[in-house]
Amino acid sequence: MSLMTTIGAFAQHDHPHFTRQDTLRGTVTPERDWWDLTHYDLSMEVNPKDSTLSGNNVISYKVLREAKVMQLDLQEPMRITKVTQGRKKLKVRKEGNAHFIRMKKRQKVGAINTITVYYEGNPVVSSRPPWEGGLTWARDSNGKDFIVTTCQGDGASLWWPCKDHMYDEPDSMLMRFTVPDDLMAVGNGRLVGTDIPRKGQKTYTWRTSNPINNYGVNINAGDYVHFGEVYQGENGALDCNYYVLRDNLKKAKAHFKIVVPMMEAFEHWFGPYPFYEDSYKLVEVPYPGMEHQSSVTYGNGYKNGYGGRDVSGTGWGYNFDFIIVHETGHEWFANSITYQDIADMWIHEGFTAYSENLFLDYHYGKQASSEYVIGTRKNIRNDQPIIGHYGVNKRGSGDMYSKGANMLHTLRQLVNDDEKWRAILRGLNKDFFHQTVTTQQIESYIIEHSGLDLKSFFDQYLRNIAIPAFEHQRDGNTLRFRWKNCIEEFNMPLRIFLSGKEKWLNPTTQWQEVAVESEDELRTDANFYVTY
Repeated sequence: MSLMTTIGAFAQHDHPHFTRQDTLRGTVTPERDWWDLTHYDLSMEVNPKDSTLSGNNVISYKVLREAKVMQLDLQEPMRITKVTQGRKKLKVRKEGNAHFIRMKKRQKVGAINTITVYYEGNPVVSSRPPWEGGLTWARDSNGKDFIVTTCQGDGASLWWPCKDHMYDEPDSMLMRFTVPDDLMAVGNGRLVGTDIPRKGQKTYTWRTSNPINNYGVNINAGDYVHFGEVYQGENGALDCNYYVLRDNLKKAKAHFKIVVPMMEAFEHWFGPYPFYEDSYKLVEVPYPGMEHQSSVTYGNGYKNGYGGRDVSGTGWGYNFDFIIVHETGHEWFANSITYQDIADMWIHEGFTAYSENLFLDYHYGKQASSEYVIGTRKNIRNDQPIIGHYGVNKRGSGDMYSKGANMLHTLRQLVNDDEKWRAILRGLNKDFFHQTVTTQQIESYIIEHSGLDLKSFFDQYLRNIAIPAFEHQRDGNTLRFRWKNCIEEFNMPLRIFLSGKEKWLNPTTQWQEVAVESEDELRTDANFYVTY
């Protein structure tokens, strides 16, 4: 998601009150875990005249164990009108936004079955997209309808019935969006067909051939025009398609020239773009932007920075369009590598915020990238840990962006070998390609492939709000030092400079000392996210 502006001993989370609905939304319930989602075939009619959606979703799944009740999700005021399997209508018990469907057919282990869910209603209208989920019913400068969806965190079940938990993704998806015939509907993946179901309407059918997370699914309907290009990437020819409002075609053709050099940078650091089969798209929307899979949405006004400003305050942020770079970075970290629980949302946002300075590193050099990420520290509040509460659909602090990026930048210093660091980033994207993951998996991978003892490092930066302080004292030829304002086990090495010469120390929370020359001038390395 686009950037959110947002002491002492080991900090635990505060303990807000969670409801039964929070648990039903955020937990892999018994009614979810017996079946593996394989495919969605979503049909939807969009009616801007009364702000309604209606249609059906054919859900295919593999039976993992025999069970009688399936949980699906659809949030009020949307409603499920009927559920069928074969020709039989199934009973539905509604509990808030969770719907429990009782099966009639035996659910035989290993079978691939389908159910069809019919739905309709006036979906929640987003008050602040993309940070508040729902539909946006807007108009462009010519008075044409401009309709878009956003739903990260709030859930895809705001606008269509689905298995609304991130741990399970369909292997592929078909989307049929019917809109007034003066609009074009743009979804995920590739456009595979158009149809005229009745006078005054047009149906656009889109297909993803790769797994897709729920919040990555979107519909954008507007008076779009299309242009495109082909990027010759690591996996061959990648189709890049751009859908912009009619009046913005000229400036979009100039501004979107950033895409190819951006792809070059990201493929260098992260490996091949993860969705060659589904193409890459930028789609104009009336909000800043969002990482919808293979359908990155864009609303940054065709100018560099983020809403016209540099989030780092260093000037480097004016060298690229923040939304295009940040949201595209999510194709690797969010859409290919996806958190299983939103408590681990830092995996999406920390790595993707970090991708901004890797873009700079590739095109402008290491100093530029370091200055940029260090500059973003002013956005960090250290109010809560950046890991949230598990099992209740609760994300951590908004610090997951800038603090996450600075944690990774610090980790790069510890690895102290840029090619090894690059291999770790590319390895993550290879080994967790199109998978849902946990923080523990990411931590273990980096520890194994770096060969470093990083347990206390991750505990400090992910699960604690305090920033380690390097305390040091000079006494003639002796330098005494330790870490404070951190967990007891914290033991991160630190690079310092004595009269310009590099030296590594291995501080712990206990005082240590080393011999130095009395005239040495000590300077700590600002690339480490610590205080002094």
